[in-house]
Amino acid sequence: MYGSMYSDYNFRMNKIVGVTELQRNFKQVFDEVTKGKSAHILTRKSRPEAVLLPYEEYLRLTQLSDSEVTTRFNRILARMRAVNAPYSDQEIESDLAQATKAMRKAKRSHARRH
Repeated sequence: MYGSMYSDYNFRMNKIVGVTELQRNFKQVFDEVTKGKSAHILTRKSRPEAVLLPYEEYLRLTQLSDSEVTTRFNRILARMRAVNAPYSDQEIESDLAQATKAMRKAKRSHARRH
């Protein structure tokens, strides 16, 4: 559902990686970024703090003017609003809370096995 919102990007959908996971799997994540052309959002305590992205994308982003960035951001924001229009804020918050709970449970389960 959300993939089409990010069609302006020249690389694949972002992946979210915790810093601990990044430390354990740096080579794999690095290869995914450089060879797979996918950006990775780096989190600490479930909060986004940094992004790893392909060098070409970094160069492209640094060359965009402020107005281009604002225009693209507003276009993406408008798409997000359109996609989410049928849902109430409570439904979205509930879905996010459920997804967060499921991810934390899966991470704890994974950590116990390793």
